[in-house]
Amino acid sequence: MSADKLECLFERFTGDSPIFLNHDVLRHDFIPDELPHREDEILRFGEVLAPSLRNLKCSNLFVYGKTGTGKTAVARHVLGRLYRKGLEVGRRINVCYINCRTVGTEYRVVSAMCSTLGIKIPFTGLATAEVLKRFKSCLEFLGSPFIVVLDEVDVLVRNYGDGILYTLTRINEELKNSRLTVVGISNDLYFKEMLDPRVLSSLSEEEMVFKPYTAEQIRDILLQRVRLAFRPGVFPESTLNLCSALAASEHGDARRALDLVRVAGEIAERQGYPIVREEHVYEAKRKIEHDRVFEVLSTLPLHSKILLYVLYVESPHHEITSGRLYESYRSLCGRLGVEVLTQRRVSSLLNELAMLGIVNTQIANLGRYGRTKRIKIKVSPKTLEKVFSEDPHLSDVFHGGVVKGF
Repeated sequence: MSADKLECLFERFTGDSPIFLNHDVLRHDFIPDELPHREDEILRFGEVLAPSLRNLKCSNLFVYGKTGTGKTAVARHVLGRLYRKGLEVGRRINVCYINCRTVGTEYRVVSAMCSTLGIKIPFTGLATAEVLKRFKSCLEFLGSPFIVVLDEVDVLVRNYGDGILYTLTRINEELKNSRLTVVGISNDLYFKEMLDPRVLSSLSEEEMVFKPYTAEQIRDILLQRVRLAFRPGVFPESTLNLCSALAASEHGDARRALDLVRVAGEIAERQGYPIVREEHVYEAKRKIEHDRVFEVLSTLPLHSKILLYVLYVESPHHEITSGRLYESYRSLCGRLGVEVLTQRRVSSLLNELAMLGIVNTQIANLGRYGRTKRIKIKVSPKTLEKVFSEDPHLSDVFHGGVVKGF
């Protein structure tokens, strides 16, 4: 009987979907021809990068704003248009988009830039300085402008410092025939506080801030995608209004709003409904919120995960002082062979975890002993255990059953 049910399930997915016309339209990496309510930002981006069509040095650009406000979509949209315009007028413009969260290391960032120029770099084995040397030599030989977009650049800086940014912003001093422009994108509104003043003065020649979308703007974005993604009549207006209202009231995040639409459609299709109903939206919301916590935790920088591991082991149900947390953090870093961050930087990481709702911090007055932070973790142990078990740095100590004191 179960085999027959499974066969019926498979049969439903062998033909065309009764719900979706183009499922990929709702993915984060889909860039539509038009980006509603980002016309001003597109033009500003274009104004900054347009001098490359004359082989002139463009201003470096630093873009920041919350997740899902269109930063990546605008950057990739403008880069694509600029590249095609360069081909049209006979001017080669090298454009390179890098997501620092997925690329990971400074070496791989520079390798990705080399790949854009057709330079083959081994996955490992060379010094970063050597890879940079090859990149500069090729760029100078080609004599064409190069624009690199470093998306989620704050992740790279947290893990490896701002040395690569300083190098890239100074590289034009060594070039005669070519020009390099750096576009940094960050979800962290306080990212600039992590940068050395010398890097900041070079990187932030131009700045842009993307504001969260309003409910009306999110509705327009969803309406555009729904018309492309679903069959006519499948996604009623009442369901669309509910998706936009939920997204705008909670976060103003267009990405999560698109996720809500996509998952609601998938749930309706699995359950055999001909239309996407409001109850499918609420069910999708519950599923996304559960998955989102794990996604946020699994993509945290290593040192943030180490702090969470200390909290998980030493104080899963009670508060712990910042001083005790730092000492245990130092001990675990030593065991893992990881460089220890300063107490000030660890305090900054704790503030970021608190902003994400992962930990709760309170200032406690100890009288003549001064003040301290009391930290308590707010995430379920099961979610943390899944994150630790899948992390390449922490899985060994987690499965090894590290106890208090490390």
